[in-house]
Order: sequence, then C-alpha cells, then structure tokens
Amino acid sequence: MSRWRDCVFDLYGTLVDIRTDEEAPQLWEAMAEHYRRRGADYVPEELRAAYLRAVRELEWDAAPVRRDVHEAHPEIQIEFVFQRLYRDKGVEAGLPQALETGRRFRRLSTEYLRLYPGGRELLKALRENGQRVWLLSNAQGIFTRDELDRLGIAGLFDGIYLSSDYGCKKPDRRFFDVLLKGEHIDPAGAVMIGNDGLCDIQGARAAGLAAIYIRSNISPREPLPEADYVLEEMDLPRVGELLLS
Repeated sequence: MSRWRDCVFDLYGTLVDIRTDEEAPQLWEAMAEHYRRRGADYVPEELRAAYLRAVRELEWDAAPVRRDVHEAHPEIQIEFVFQRLYRDKGVEAGLPQALETGRRFRRLSTEYLRLYPGGRELLKALRENGQRVWLLSNAQGIFTRDELDRLGIAGLFDGIYLSSDYGCKKPDRRFFDVLLKGEHIDPAGAVMIGNDGLCDIQGARAAGLAAIYIRSNISPREPLPEADYVLEEMDLPRVGELLLS
C-alpha cells in the first residue's frame, strides 16, 4: 500500500499541456463579431481594451503571486467580465450567455490542449489502488470544467477544486485548507504533484503535504525547488511509480 492515501494534482503543466494566445488579432476580431451579433457593437481593439480594464477592476488589489505561469485570472470569476462587456453596450445578458461567450473565448484563444503521456492511465491506476485523487488548480471554472470534459478526465478525480470558485489560489494556505478540511484529509498522508515550485511545492509543504515536482514545458523559470522528489522533465509514468510504491 502506498504511503500516500491522498494524491493532490495540479492541472496545467502537470497533467495537461496547453498553449493559449490572448493577444492574437484574429481572436479579438472573432470575439467582436460574436458580441456584435448579439447587439453589443465593438471593434476588436475596443473590445480587447474593455476586457483588460474589466479584468483589472475585478481582480484583487494585491499583486499576483507570480506572472510567469499559465493562469487565467484565477482569483476572479471571469464570466462576470464577459457579462459586463455586454452591459457596457446596453445589452442585458444573463449568466448563461456570459458563460457561453467565455467558453467561446477560451476555445478561440487555445492553440492546443492535450494530456501529457500517461496522464489518464496514472489517474486510473491510483484509484484502482484505493488511493484518492484530487485536483487543486489555479484556474477559471468556466474554462477548466469544459476542458476536463473534453479531455475525458473529469470523472477520474474524487473532487475538483478550482481557485476561481474560492477567491484565493495556491500557494495561499486558505486554498489548501479548503481541500484538506473539506475532505477531512490528513496532510501527513497526502502528497501534492505539481510543476510550479512556488505555488505547488512551497504551498504544499507549508500546508504539511509531501511534494513531487515535475519540470514541464510550461513550468515557470525558477531554480529547482526543495521537494520530496524532483523530476527535471515531464515523466508521468515515473510519477506513478513514486505514488504507487
């Protein structure tokens, strides 16, 4: 039986490889057309500026913990940004319309989305071994839940915790405690697996968890962190060996 009953995974850069581009002119052209067809008359640059302004106004006053990671404004609920963009043009849009617009934005801005090799097999093997598998991700719910479904792994977690739902993110101890206390997890029997030395590894260790660090293609540029195990390149089968032993 493994030493760890509970395995807590980061998502982007750990299980999922993704590349997005929110600067592409064709994205804003497509989104401006999307809004115009629904009565909100924008030109692309105007829409982009309004989007960035709305994000800034909704974000917390405190500076982000770090800017060099793949995150989509995790402390806010970004659906309210897309809803506000309608209302700023006099269009009364409900939450379903804002959610649909946000998901379209994410898909149009995503260049690729894929699992790292061995990801699905690893999650299945852990659960078959009697271990519990959790997702603790700095992410937007309206983007990530759709992507988990598209990748076919939403049902492989015992619980999914996304920072946009709680207004705080890793490495904030409060976010770890949402999972640990909510699921009655003993930190001494839990391990965090992530690709970010600050958010995943330092955050986990401060919360009393063991930690496995994986340097992936979208890891922040940083020195290797102090973790129980350090993998200098993506290797989920090796992670499985560590977690199942």
